[in-house]
Amino acid sequence: MSLRAFLALALAVCVTGVFSTSHVMADDTGLASIHDWRKVGRKTCFTEHKHYGSSAGHSSKKAAQRAAISDWQGFTAFEYGTDWAYYKYAISKSGGCSQGSGGWKCEVEAIPCRPR
Repeated sequence: MSLRAFLALALAVCVTGVFSTSHVMADDTGLASIHDWRKVGRKTCFTEHKHYGSSAGHSSKKAAQRAAISDWQGFTAFEYGTDWAYYKYAISKSGGCSQGSGGWKCEVEAIPCRPR
């Protein structure tokens, strides 16, 4: 994380914790504003910024895929708030899975979007 992003996150946490008066503001970290946005249908998406998620050591491919998506959603929610953290709204999705001696592992990447 860059120093600029860290300082923005620290400021967002302080302001939100002290002055929050609505649920929406309490969930928005404010960091989304450091990226360019564009409209894609009824969604608002980052222009190019992708997030990544991964998982390893799962007994099935499906479980590994769910865990990788959950990892993607968790970090996206932490960084930008839950409005941005729905993988189903994301665009430019890619990734893959493989099976090894330690089980299934998967990786996903996608550009975060929010439904408005």
